[in-house]
Amino acid sequence: MTDPKFVAFSTQKGGAGKTTLTVLAASYLYYVKGLKVLVVDCDYSQYSIEEMRQRDKDLIECSPQFKKLFSDNLRQTKLAPYPLLTAKPEEAMQKVREIIEDGNDIDIVFFDLPGTVNNRGVVNILNCMDTVIVPVAADKVILESSLAFALKIQEWLTTGRTQVKQMYMLWNLVDAREKTDLYDQYEAVFEEYGLMTLKTKIPDTKKYRREGSKTLNRAVFRSTVMPPDKTLLKGTRLSELTDELLDLLKL
Repeated sequence: MTDPKFVAFSTQKGGAGKTTLTVLAASYLYYVKGLKVLVVDCDYSQYSIEEMRQRDKDLIECSPQFKKLFSDNLRQTKLAPYPLLTAKPEEAMQKVREIIEDGNDIDIVFFDLPGTVNNRGVVNILNCMDTVIVPVAADKVILESSLAFALKIQEWLTTGRTQVKQMYMLWNLVDAREKTDLYDQYEAVFEEYGLMTLKTKIPDTKKYRREGSKTLNRAVFRSTVMPPDKTLLKGTRLSELTDELLDLLKL
């Protein structure tokens, strides 16, 4: 068994999309691509992914439509929901190591972290990452916050204070009406600071927020127990993002 790759979509600004990107990347790679995934929810202020998993479980019990979608996927893929570990930052890495040492075959471990670099547990986790992806949007508040976060990690990299192997900025919540040269100008600034940017840009689409419903009979995109619905994938660039990630991780 090879060592799993450790990945975190991470930034200190809420609303940048790190939790949604974590869930969707994990679900797509696990249920569609067949990789063995472990998701670690360390965001102790809210444990958003744990709450999402619980909502999924509740829907299986109370929504016939959602239960059918889940059952159909289980029958087709033979994959039970991917494992989800909930742990405080200071305890997470030890628990992950125990899971790995127990002989569980894992390709990628995704970490959902609190939005701070002032927590020793968070810093210790970030130091172990193979890849940190910093979601950023063309919004002044998100842009400044995400850039400050990335520059802090860049400082650790240049001073040898971290073992992070690679870090990339990721354009998220991209408005199709915005001029593409605006992003080119921002990326030029990133490059001046020595920051690399992923090629994939994630559009601002409501699909990324579509979960199951107790009352609506509709396709599901964001879920921890099944993949994004194929009919909703077009235009989301989720498959392009995961392909680029796999290429970076050499998987």
